[in-house]
Amino acid sequence: MTDPTRRILIGRIHGAFGVRGEVKLESMTEPQGNLVRYQPWILRDAAGREREVSGAKARPGGKGLIGTLPGIEDRDAAEALRGAELFVPRSALPPPKDGEFYWIDLEGLRVENLDGVDFGKAAFVFSNGANDVLVVRGDRERMIPWLRPDFVRELDFGAGRILVDWEADF
Repeated sequence: MTDPTRRILIGRIHGAFGVRGEVKLESMTEPQGNLVRYQPWILRDAAGREREVSGAKARPGGKGLIGTLPGIEDRDAAEALRGAELFVPRSALPPPKDGEFYWIDLEGLRVENLDGVDFGKAAFVFSNGANDVLVVRGDRERMIPWLRPDFVRELDFGAGRILVDWEADF
């Protein structure tokens, strides 16, 4: 269904917290505290340099998590990580339960409508607050609300296809 070596973005560092090297973390896991369960992380800094990080810890903070990373012991070192992204291989995530899937598993699936029109491939899914949205890239980019069964009629991982009830010219 998916490439187990593919990297999944699970969090970001938004800057320093205090003077002892703690960082403000944004978690993309649910619940957010699960971020520390998926280690080691591949930390990619704003310049694109990567390194592996193990042994990070986190606690709840205002809008996210407050974390400590090994070797980061003062505010300057923590601030230098601002904008860094945290990745893990897809294989680090637990297998989804029956009938469930990760959004990342949709990427690359062919998307076609009920009339057989090929829209292209699923690029990614995002939440806009009201609902989730499937972004499809083909002859043009389409944004289709991820509402089952209203617009998303069928999801077939075996066939590598998503069937949608969406007009080709919309």
